[in-house]
Amino acid sequence: MAIDRWLWEQHRKGNQPPCLRFYTWSPAAISLGYHQKRYPDSWNKLSWNDRPVSLVRRPTGGRAVLHQGDLTYAVVRSTTSSNRVAAYQHICQFLIDGWRSLGFSLHYGSAGRGYAKIANCFATATGADLVLDSGYKLIGSAQAWHGSTVLQHGSMRLNPDRQLWNQVFSDTDYFPTTERSPFTHLTHSEIIASLTKAACQTFNTTVAIEPLSEAEWQKIGLLLPKSQEDKAIRSNPSFG
Repeated sequence: MAIDRWLWEQHRKGNQPPCLRFYTWSPAAISLGYHQKRYPDSWNKLSWNDRPVSLVRRPTGGRAVLHQGDLTYAVVRSTTSSNRVAAYQHICQFLIDGWRSLGFSLHYGSAGRGYAKIANCFATATGADLVLDSGYKLIGSAQAWHGSTVLQHGSMRLNPDRQLWNQVFSDTDYFPTTERSPFTHLTHSEIIASLTKAACQTFNTTVAIEPLSEAEWQKIGLLLPKSQEDKAIRSNPSFG
């Protein structure tokens, strides 16, 4: 989350070009929406595979997301449009096109405002979410804006662990209807390649992979509490 926030701020200041990023989480984590105040106390004591489940806050809105068995994307860009719904749909087009090329048809959810009372982001699908024809919510997304600069990121729920999901949210109603995930035949590399190609077409651009430099890691570390700084600087997540 600190990386996404830093990239967003740097682009707003004119120090970084638009960015497309894909990443996974280790250890498993729950990200809370920026304005989300209430969540079960038990989330502070969770563990999975003998490691504590991290609890972090996103710079964007929305409800809690469990990051395990998912692939996260982030887009940082500027827009001249004052219509945020239109800007959101323009960004989401690369997700729709990319997943279509992989054989999956996605459409927007239709839930109303009642979602704000639900802690679990994936328990409902609003117009800011993408679902399969079966009704399974594959992608939950959220935004943050500063002037004309937007950070949009979201979780693609590919292969969540049913036991951990039940431990966090006390239900398994929002899993695929079959025991086997429909995405197990796809690797992260295949998904990223398809989505990157679609993003180039959607945004009429090309991309170059640029890992963070040591100096950039140091600057990102300044955004974190001191107890997390060394861990953030020394880690090396996938970055593109």
